Amino acid sequence: MAAIDPENFDERDFDEVDHEPDESENGEPEGPLPAQRIGTPSVIVDDVHVKYRVFGVRKKSVATDTGKVRALFNRSRRHVGAISEVHAVRGVSFVAHHGESIGIVGMNGAGKSTLLRAVAGLMPVSSGDVYVSGSSALLGVNAALIKSLTGERNIMIGGLALGLTKAEVQERYDEIVEFAGLQDFVHLPMKAYSSGMAARLRFAISTAAVPDILMIDEALATGDASFRARSQKRIEQIRERAGTVFLVSHSIRAVRNMCDRAIWLDQGKVVDDGPSDEVMDRYAAELRRRR
Repeated sequence: MAAIDPENFDERDFDEVDHEPDESENGEPEGPLPAQRIGTPSVIVDDVHVKYRVFGVRKKSVATDTGKVRALFNRSRRHVGAISEVHAVRGVSFVAHHGESIGIVGMNGAGKSTLLRAVAGLMPVSSGDVYVSGSSALLGVNAALIKSLTGERNIMIGGLALGLTKAEVQERYDEIVEFAGLQDFVHLPMKAYSSGMAARLRFAISTAAVPDILMIDEALATGDASFRARSQKRIEQIRERAGTVFLVSHSIRAVRNMCDRAIWLDQGKVVDDGPSDEVMDRYAAELRRRR
């Protein structure tokens, strides 16, 4: 994956918005995160197509008596089925800048997670180009958790995988445990954790190194109100350090609250790209229309 030379781009200045998010009764911010000063491009996606093959796809048919007999004699010749090609991402292009928080939305099968994995370099593109400036962390991948190990061991492994030294992981250990809310469970094996506990730990590990580009795929869906509030503050901290955040989510509210920009995908294509409130209004209207 190629890197961007910031000297080839002019910094784009935008007026800062003086806005503090309102808080609900339970202390969870309800408004969007404060707007940040947009910097140079951090990710460029240029006419990207992603295709992959699915094996074992076979049309069901009604078997006759003759067919059943023939099948008995041809078991050794059986194959796994036909090969189907899925065109998951179709000509997607966009530019993300340092300081932006971008929500990627769409219905199931729209290509959201596939696009995120392609940007992270975990899935090859069939055509087009992806350029990334800086380090990136895809939540749930770079901070992969091993169920047979304790939370304590996973914190060390995940931190080292993100490029931290052993001393740096130890220095941030207490903060990670407190952020994930695992004080009473960190010494238990991961297989004893609920899905929400595992999601909180993945988020805490992935953001411990403050990556230049943080990619979150539905990781916040299992968190309670308190954890979502802490997550929003952490995302704001990353953006304040000129980081870029991508959030793939089915939650319209989460995208409104955490992102200043939204990209709407449908059948692998970009339907809309703009300010999150405006895109989410149009997306919500489309969801109501399809019901």
